[in-house]
Amino acid sequence: MSDLRIRTAGPEDLDLVLAFWKVAAEGTSISDDRDGVERLLARDPEALLLAEEDGELAGTVIAGFDGWRCHLYRLAVHPDRRRHGIGSALLAAAEERFVRLGGRRGDAMVLQSNTTAQHAWRAAGYAPEQHWRRWVKPLPS
Repeated sequence: MSDLRIRTAGPEDLDLVLAFWKVAAEGTSISDDRDGVERLLARDPEALLLAEEDGELAGTVIAGFDGWRCHLYRLAVHPDRRRHGIGSALLAAAEERFVRLGGRRGDAMVLQSNTTAQHAWRAAGYAPEQHWRRWVKPLPS
């Protein structure tokens, strides 16, 4: 890695992050819009971590802590910069944040069809819990 810097995102980064996710993130989320990310930062200003390499956005992770559980979302590394330790650096920063806040276990949402991500999460020490299933219901806007 050349010049890698991990920092929290601010409101000035939102357009860049949203455009980055279209290139680097797998799938889309109902909250992948400016309002959704603004709400995240208003609720937890340190949750969205950015990796910058040589002054350019190279990766993201949302490290959300609700006081009870540690949730990881949107771990994304630019396709041209994968397999250089950026994802590992982001996860290390997220896990340090969780420990600092009193978190005990991190969990990640990983698409079943995203085998590349599954390998990355396994390499970072995460494993699927087969006895849990995610249940969702879209709420009215």
